[in-house]
Amino acid sequence: MKTYRIASIPGDGIGIEVIAAGLRVLEALVERDGGFRLDVKTFDWGSERYKRTGALMPEDGAEQLRDFDAIFFGAVGAPDVPDHLTLWGLRLAICQPLDQYANVRPTRILPGIESPLRGVGPGELDWVIVRENSEGEYAGQGGRSHRGLPGEVATEVSIFTRIGVERIMRHAFVLARSRPRKLLTVVTKSNAQRYGMVMWDEIAREVSRDFPDVTWDKMLVDAMTVRMTLNPSSLDTIVATNLHADILSDLAAALAGSIGIAPTANLNPERRTPSMFEPIHGSAFDITGKGIANPVATFWSASMLLEHVGERDAARRLMDAIEKVTADPDLHTPDLGGDATTERVTEAVIAAIRSRND
Repeated sequence: MKTYRIASIPGDGIGIEVIAAGLRVLEALVERDGGFRLDVKTFDWGSERYKRTGALMPEDGAEQLRDFDAIFFGAVGAPDVPDHLTLWGLRLAICQPLDQYANVRPTRILPGIESPLRGVGPGELDWVIVRENSEGEYAGQGGRSHRGLPGEVATEVSIFTRIGVERIMRHAFVLARSRPRKLLTVVTKSNAQRYGMVMWDEIAREVSRDFPDVTWDKMLVDAMTVRMTLNPSSLDTIVATNLHADILSDLAAALAGSIGIAPTANLNPERRTPSMFEPIHGSAFDITGKGIANPVATFWSASMLLEHVGERDAARRLMDAIEKVTADPDLHTPDLGGDATTERVTEAVIAAIRSRND
């Protein structure tokens, strides 16, 4: 029987609540399937650790994760710790050393969930956003000088490398090819950013020659927000830079009904290091401890985790259970306009998993 080693990092806020729910659902799948096991190790890395020790994770934290098959991550961020410290101290401190360069964010309208877009239903908004996850605007290059003086200077340098751009483009074209429509949209801002983004465009064109069966087009990022809102069915697979895709994927989640249902995979496609799976909603301290966090994004992320490690039947079973539960308005959490609790949704998903006969 195959055993997968999973590193669980609940992190902060509702991350702790939804990862606990996600682990319960994964265990129900293990019991239902019977063909694999999960060996889960939980790490207490996060803002509470920072307040105790001055660091969100140990210096060798990324190295400690290398021998795992996958990482199940909750959220990072706390009201009393600056956001740049928490992001760079934990999430990016994992993604970058482990070279999880492809951030993949599927977005679609699940059964029973209503999009804020008038007349747009399931099947009309079905996207996958591929985010470059290792460099670009979040490369971490820059600095500040003359602090507190009138001439204080802060620089944030976007880094675009040929290897970084080419590998994310290639990953996006491969993903687009695997989907029925074989359609890719490359997001850019090369009219204003004349160097890095012009290279981005040029490499997209070069890589496209290896994928003659994929239809592709190019959109400026500002125009892309309009297209996503007014013509969602014209889009399928989308590739964008670290910053652009970060913003566009939040918009995509809102257009699909709620950021509470949006999953993420931080992938090392070559599988040289473990990949990390997380909901994109963040720590949401405004609802922490109230028991109303939507666990669907975490469950969908868990399905992506199972798909990644090769347990496709279990991944499909989990998505079927998620869709059965979202189809019932009585099982919608407050972000979807309902009054269901995290516990109630979790129990419903587990019941749906156990009730399946295949």
